[in-house]
Amino acid sequence: MKNKLNKTIAVANQKGGVGKTTSVINLATALAACDRRTLIIDSDPQGNASTGFGIKYNERDIDLYSVICGKNNIVDSIKSTMIPKLDIIPTSPNLSALEQELVNVEDREYLINNLIKKIKGEYDYIFIDCPPSLGLITLNALCAVNSLIIPLQTEYYALEGLTQLINTFDSVKNNFNKDITLQGILLTMYDKRNKISEMVSKDVKSHFNNKVFKTVIPRNVRVSEAPSYGQPVLMYDISCPGSQAYASLAGEIINQEKDL
Repeated sequence: MKNKLNKTIAVANQKGGVGKTTSVINLATALAACDRRTLIIDSDPQGNASTGFGIKYNERDIDLYSVICGKNNIVDSIKSTMIPKLDIIPTSPNLSALEQELVNVEDREYLINNLIKKIKGEYDYIFIDCPPSLGLITLNALCAVNSLIIPLQTEYYALEGLTQLINTFDSVKNNFNKDITLQGILLTMYDKRNKISEMVSKDVKSHFNNKVFKTVIPRNVRVSEAPSYGQPVLMYDISCPGSQAYASLAGEIINQEKDL
């Protein structure tokens, strides 16, 4: 049965270590737990989202790279996870070569978009976990989605990168994907004992107002531990503050459905 939401979301920030993949894994898990059919597309050559679900490298022979290159069908690349209603398209380091291989390919910005069209009707939510760069893969993701979520670590240098990313978002909207919207900025790794966290939070909210999610993801050791067990933190420790925060974020996303 086809789903009616068909919401596609890129999760991007060119700065590494901001909780991007962690947020994709756990938000998708929480939405699947709320009976939303959900797919993660791992478009980061590091493959951390794939690892986060315990998918070994020798199980990634049919991955995003092989699908983009036309060697495999996208349907064959979809793997089930241990979470009911949550699937993933894994990736491998091969994807890092894609930018050079596609230099002369026509309409190369829309390759992921064209692939998603074939499966979009099967899911309520499709999340694309982007690499920590603003290269061709991230551009492909932004050309393929309805909206963008930006995870932002509450630290001193965070706002510098945010300006660059917003400029890229505006350029994509003007030149490639006029329908894309900024769904929200997600504050991550928040430490209430740290004055910098509070200052960055206030600064972002003053600039972006209602585009900042009410839910703030705290710095939480259980969130950091979960990937080493190949599990989302919501499976690893449902009661920890990180799990509770991602469940709350899923609630915010679901509340936005009425506006779709």
